[in-house]
Amino acid sequence: MTDYKNKLGNLADRLKNEEPKTPIQEVNPVKNNISGKEEEGQLNVWIPKTLLKKIKNYGVEQELSQKEIAIRALEKYLLGVIR
Repeated sequence: MTDYKNKLGNLADRLKNEEPKTPIQEVNPVKNNISGKEEEGQLNVWIPKTLLKKIKNYGVEQELSQKEIAIRALEKYLLGVIR
């Protein structure tokens, strides 16, 4: 048991006395908006299952994702409401 405590004590002393080493890995911030796309936020909503089914069917027919459909629908709606 005392051997274990001595090892821990020696470790703490070594850490205090040693010079910090230069990090091997350089950290750079991630650049946002590289492709010119607008920054995105997340929206989670609960909608009726029948409406979700219609969105999915429309997406298959028009080869659009649910995200694209939602964005288009919200933009079209807001253009009519907010002027």
